[in-house]
Amino acid sequence: MPEPKHAVEKAQMCDIEGCKSEADRSIAGKKVDKAGMKLSSDPSKNAHLCHAHYKELKKKTKTDRTLERLGW
Repeated sequence: MPEPKHAVEKAQMCDIEGCKSEADRSIAGKKVDKAGMKLSSDPSKNAHLCHAHYKELKKKTKTDRTLERLGW
């Protein structure tokens, strides 16, 4: 039995300029833009990130996330 068309996923590529890796996560484009990373797509949409760029984003936003969690 053939798979339905909605079940077939295309492999998303990382949206950071110059990166050709396959995306693992998607994050709000505004958060990625605010972290100072250059997007190749529209920042008002979700940005797809590979493992390496997701890890870099987490490191850059660590203090912001901590302060947000504390309620400052």
